[in-house]
Amino acid sequence: MTHRIDRRSILAGLGAATLVPGLAGAQQDWPRGRQLRLLVPFPPGGATDVIGRITVDRLGQVYGQTIVVENRAGAGGNIGTEAVAKAEPNGDTILIASVGMATNQFLYPKLAYDPVGDFAPVSLVAMVPNLLVVSKSLPVNSVAELIAYAKANPGKLNYASSGVGTSIHLSGELFQRMTGTKMVHVPYRGSAQATQDLIGGRVDLMFDNISQAISHARAGTTKALAITTAKRSPVTPEFEPVADTVPGFDVSSWFAFFVHARTPPAIIAKLAADTRAAVADQGVRDRLMATGAIPIGSTPEELGAFLKAEMKTWGDLIRDGNIKAE
Repeated sequence: MTHRIDRRSILAGLGAATLVPGLAGAQQDWPRGRQLRLLVPFPPGGATDVIGRITVDRLGQVYGQTIVVENRAGAGGNIGTEAVAKAEPNGDTILIASVGMATNQFLYPKLAYDPVGDFAPVSLVAMVPNLLVVSKSLPVNSVAELIAYAKANPGKLNYASSGVGTSIHLSGELFQRMTGTKMVHVPYRGSAQATQDLIGGRVDLMFDNISQAISHARAGTTKALAITTAKRSPVTPEFEPVADTVPGFDVSSWFAFFVHARTPPAIIAKLAADTRAAVADQGVRDRLMATGAIPIGSTPEELGAFLKAEMKTWGDLIRDGNIKAE
């Protein structure tokens, strides 16, 4: 599939961005002392929330203020995203977006915002592999065993996601397509609630963001079978790739900052440079990698090109699979 080549090359190019020296200087006030806020379009506790909070914690130190984090969940991230599209175009409200920024236009018959026209890219913060985890009660201990069990019990397994069209959902769709299995999708409003039902055995499996899934897997409350990247992650090398059993399987979540499209270019440039510097900070890198995330940091232009590539990739899969938001 072409997206693997595009995604891998973009990731390789952007990865070097985190190695540049910090671009932000000593503590500096945000323009005219205004209050910054980060809008997270998903509930607290999931990967979007965690990665956003880690990054703006450092930005707040640079700007000499606490950046307010607001969680506004619902409709696959559309409610929170729409709120930023309607916010004042002054850079004070930052959106942390994920794969839904590329997929929701194909999943919903009508959006109240334009993911390209209404937003200005700021920086790609991090890439996050998904981790295939199953309930402890499910009698499988490998990807091969899961495939065999699913084929022997068509339509009986269910897999959770944080919402229709998220990378967690699309990982499951791609897995079924590539393995010839059939499972039932159970969407939630975020990873945290889905994880609790997985631990409780109310759902069978999940391709969760590793940031959310890793602590439970290491604690043994769920069983981790494999990571969704094509190769082992240097951050979490203990997990073998799904691709070892299903050649060509390669999926990652991503998390990026956007602001209103009419935000002054100088403000966008400042936010981009300072975000890139925050992600390059060793303390931030350590915290991100501890969650399983791969720190990136990018220019607005690189993020814009990346978003367009993601739209092409997932748009094709969603149309081919006739996937619609419920």
